[in-house]
Amino acid sequence: MQFLDQAKIHVRSGKGGAGCLSFRREKFIPLGGPDGGDGGRGGDVWVEAVDGLNTLIDLRYRQHHRAGNGTAGAGRNRSGAAGRDIVVRVPAGTELLEEDGQTLICDLARRGDRFRLARGGRGGRGNARFKSAVRQAPRRSDPGEPGEERLVQLRLKLIADIGLVGFPNAGKSTLLAAVSRARSRAGDYPFTTLAPVLGTVVFDGEPMVIADLPGLIAGAHEGAGLGHRFLGHVERCRLLLHLVDGTAPDVAEAWRAVREELKAYGGGLAEKREIVALNKIDALSPALRAERRTALEAVSGAAAAVSGVSGEGLGTLLRRMGTELGAADAQGS
Repeated sequence: MQFLDQAKIHVRSGKGGAGCLSFRREKFIPLGGPDGGDGGRGGDVWVEAVDGLNTLIDLRYRQHHRAGNGTAGAGRNRSGAAGRDIVVRVPAGTELLEEDGQTLICDLARRGDRFRLARGGRGGRGNARFKSAVRQAPRRSDPGEPGEERLVQLRLKLIADIGLVGFPNAGKSTLLAAVSRARSRAGDYPFTTLAPVLGTVVFDGEPMVIADLPGLIAGAHEGAGLGHRFLGHVERCRLLLHLVDGTAPDVAEAWRAVREELKAYGGGLAEKREIVALNKIDALSPALRAERRTALEAVSGAAAAVSGVSGEGLGTLLRRMGTELGAADAQGS
């Protein structure tokens, strides 16, 4: 299924049914009085985060969502039927924004979260509602209220335990494929991963969800490359796995450039727990491997040495990821 993390939908709730203007007309009841019933209320439009979805692709092909209208009231004090509510189902982690794309309406961060996006109109009152000792034959009934109509933008931020970050071609997709069954579309050119991919890793009986995210470039926080569309997914991750290409001529600068983008974006990304790993060590000689690992640790602290191709160092890396996630849970991050 194609991954889509942004969509725009138009929703309209149902209008209320009109109240009825009616009088009893029965034999032997000359003073029957008003008996017009109320109109039914219009249906609501709800948005709900559900299981089994991890993309907004369905909403690209169905952009208009309309709830049912309430029916009009009838004589003999019969009320109209209420309009049918509709539920727009989205993945957990979806944000609802106003048409401007900036104003947040709500954040459906967890499965089961619901939000009423458009309230149905109230049904009109029938003339039976207006009778009194003074007004015994009211000739008044109310029309139903109109429904609400709005254009809404949806933005999905994936919920994962660990987010893979780094420059394009740092080996993120290869590493994820080595530790899980997830497969990203990749090729021998920059920006091989065009959309986030989730993979589940089970280590020592504990599952970890890892998100392979498109590579960062300088200026990503300003929209360069995939820009905010990528960085928004990082907000949901509890831990970052920062991969640095060991074949790069300056591994310290590669690490520093990505960290600057995370810091410039804000949203607490720079404060998240991070594991740094020097990747592609299978392509390095022992001397060059030691030299570049030392250079990386000089700016980032401890750095693991791994290879997504040969599998070297992956067991130690997975164990450390599990330890860091446990520490993040204890800290409440």
